[in-house]
Amino acid sequence: MTPSSTLPSNVIATDYEGWTPELRQEFVDNAYNTNVGTRLLSETPTIKVWHIRVAPGERVPAHRHDKDYFWTALRAGRSRQHSEDGATREATYAEGDTKHYEFPGDDYMIHDLENTGDTELEFITVEHL
Repeated sequence: MTPSSTLPSNVIATDYEGWTPELRQEFVDNAYNTNVGTRLLSETPTIKVWHIRVAPGERVPAHRHDKDYFWTALRAGRSRQHSEDGATREATYAEGDTKHYEFPGDDYMIHDLENTGDTELEFITVEHL
């Protein structure tokens, strides 16, 4: 597992504090869910391009990242993310923010994404296959 400290956010809780039993079970059930977006836009032998759109109050369930990727925020917004290490983080995005991740060897990251703002969150994510 790659430390989720690379997520662009501030830690607001650790050790699964505030997690419901249902949320903890979702992370177990989705340990190998590699659908990292809400819609797959394009796929070639070398990349997958995902669109992520999350309305205020909605969330994208836990999912696994195990391929190098980057995302770009298409709108400003705020989120809360839970990660497999038991941390809960909050993040603020500006339009155009971009973050790159690398997962050498067997490294991976599992997290969810909840829109805690009052505007729609929207990202493009590109996975390198």
